[in-house]
Amino acid sequence: MQRLQQVDSASRSERLQEIVRHDLPASLVVFLVALPLSLGIAIASDAPVLAGLIAAIVGGIVAGAVGGSPLQVSGPAAGLTVVVAELIAQFGWGLTCFITAVAGVMQVLLGLSRVARAALAISPVVVHAMLAGIGITIALQQTHVLLGGQSNSSAWDNVVELPAQVVDAHRPGVLLGLLVIAIMVAWRWVPPKVAAVPGPLVAIVVVTGLSVVLPFHVSRIKLEGSVIDALQLPTLPHGNWGAVVVGIITVTLITSVQSLLTAVATDRMHNGPRTDLDRELIGQGAANIVSGGIGGLPIAGVIVRSSANIKAGAKTSASTILHGFWVLLFALPFAGLIEQIPSAALAGLLIVIGIQLLQPAHIETAVKTGDFAIYLVTIVAVVFLNLLHGVMIGLALAIAMTGWRVVRAKVEAHSIGEEWRVVIEGACTFLSLPRLTRVLTSIPERTTVTLHIAVSYLDHAAHQAITDWQQQHHANGGKVTVDGVLERGHSSRRHLLELVEPTSPEAAA
Repeated sequence: MQRLQQVDSASRSERLQEIVRHDLPASLVVFLVALPLSLGIAIASDAPVLAGLIAAIVGGIVAGAVGGSPLQVSGPAAGLTVVVAELIAQFGWGLTCFITAVAGVMQVLLGLSRVARAALAISPVVVHAMLAGIGITIALQQTHVLLGGQSNSSAWDNVVELPAQVVDAHRPGVLLGLLVIAIMVAWRWVPPKVAAVPGPLVAIVVVTGLSVVLPFHVSRIKLEGSVIDALQLPTLPHGNWGAVVVGIITVTLITSVQSLLTAVATDRMHNGPRTDLDRELIGQGAANIVSGGIGGLPIAGVIVRSSANIKAGAKTSASTILHGFWVLLFALPFAGLIEQIPSAALAGLLIVIGIQLLQPAHIETAVKTGDFAIYLVTIVAVVFLNLLHGVMIGLALAIAMTGWRVVRAKVEAHSIGEEWRVVIEGACTFLSLPRLTRVLTSIPERTTVTLHIAVSYLDHAAHQAITDWQQQHHANGGKVTVDGVLERGHSSRRHLLELVEPTSPEAAA
């Protein structure tokens, strides 16, 4: 008994040393990244500015403590700005908080139902196009703010009125906004030691300092009281329940899908424990219940903060939780400093964030896999209609285009003595991902596996799932041998050749 206590004490000591050595420094980096982004996202959403900090605090502490992803960082996400702005315009802020909290309840129920893996059946090209459409919308809106004007709710109006806004631009604000953009773009090429300081923070601090020192008369961020004053209970709806239900479903789907896909993307960046997707969905739901209940923005997993967390050397969820506490400690005594930030500076920050959502790699992938039409149609629909209609149109088109490919593949695994054989036949697409990942993850570690592929079509999503599992199985001490016959499908041929000659995890990194 005494020996067990000694072992447990030594384990706790090692755990504490790991947190101090790795997670504590990483949490400070994530805090510095999250602070300006949370403010900018709140402004882009037409929400109270401090609602962004509340969401960052809750996302870090609650989602980090309850969720199932060890290194994902949650908070207010750029992908939700368009939805939240529409909800606030339609219902007001109090009822938007109610929608956020109820969406959190729905997420918890979905997580308890163990259906999180079904979100992987959504075509990645639709998600990428959705984010790109949101990015274009944010950039259009904030360009007007950078020029000294007001953004419109309609993307078409923002496009039509842009020339007149350029003519009437407020030059000091334009100068400050362009300087933020220049700093963030240039920060990609600074030395690694300097790059450890987050570019968004540097840009905002430098430009804010210049706006205070120099005789610039520009509009600045306005706060209505302190963080404590910003706390509020949600408003209950009075009628118009149909629209409220649509809002709840929209927030539930977008926050859930974004969080789960971000968790999957985060797992690809490290070789540590994998995400429990159902538990992560419960954690996201708990965070949204709390955030909506006290006056914060909707919360989702954020790839920018998660990647910063991993690059900074985080090992456990302690870094995510600690970053929430750092935001809380800053917001209580120093919230007044936020009022010194020029509006044009945050507009420049948001323009860069919006453009970064439009990633060339996603466009290249859509072209190579024959899904560019889906990508383009979804973007146009998201920008000029709305987010929900755009995603629905994209999904319908994706299903229609894959219908002729025979949308379901045969995926089986069985043991032969001490070895395993996995057979994948038919058309293996994103619609097969739930079953494909379930079968692959059921194979024990440190086993020898023969992966037989006889597919008529292998899309990017399925190929990515197979290669990710293959590399993880190798990293865990297993061995994978791939053999297969390709019957037809141009984009599948290159994918299969890559699988036949797998690389080690070290080479892939």
